[in-house]
Amino acid sequence: MHIPLRGKQLDLALAHAESEGMSHLEFLRVLISDQANQRRERSIAYRVREAHFPETKTLVDFDWLFNAKAIDRVQIESLAKGEFIGRRQNLVIVGQSGVGKTHIIQAIGHQACALGYRVRYTTSAGLLEDLTASLADQTLPRRLRYYAKFDLVILDEFGFDRVERALSPQAASLLYKLINARARRSTALVANIDFEVWGDYMGDPPLAMAFLDRIVDGAIILKINGKSYRVSRAQPVSAGKPPSA
Repeated sequence: MHIPLRGKQLDLALAHAESEGMSHLEFLRVLISDQANQRRERSIAYRVREAHFPETKTLVDFDWLFNAKAIDRVQIESLAKGEFIGRRQNLVIVGQSGVGKTHIIQAIGHQACALGYRVRYTTSAGLLEDLTASLADQTLPRRLRYYAKFDLVILDEFGFDRVERALSPQAASLLYKLINARARRSTALVANIDFEVWGDYMGDPPLAMAFLDRIVDGAIILKINGKSYRVSRAQPVSAGKPPSA
């Protein structure tokens, strides 16, 4: 049956089955279930490594109370079920820096891995650095195929300090090529800027509009207008008193 079980492990399993008075079918069920669970855990661990998440984030450790009026917990937990990935819908989360967007999208991504989906997380700047380098060595088609194979690609930090334009004058074109290559898969875009300024931000209004049309067509759009966690944690410094080390 190709069950990866050492002789000593089998002896222990048989002794346990005998002590519990298991039937042959019960013993086989327990044996296969245990191996299946181990295989499932290994598969999840592999998909999480493949996703390249910078941190391990879950919805369990998310502070729902801080921005309770701005974040719909029921909607976020529904997204974590992964049904939008099965429907091949895109997801766009827009909000100022520090409101918890990255925590939320990484938690959704981790849960997608647990559900069996292949996920790839990257920042917009990291993606463009990769695709720009592929232009130089003429491997762009291969890199686009790489990103196209995932069930969910997460592009975080879109609109962060104009990094994309600084990295590549072809940013708008490369982003459009990516979203076009992923037309039959789900892409999650996490943006710090609202839709109306994408054209100015990307430096190519026609391509920016084409990119926007592709990614928001039929997409789930969340706008978070809340307080910044990081600002709230900052310690005020009294006038004339230097900050502590």
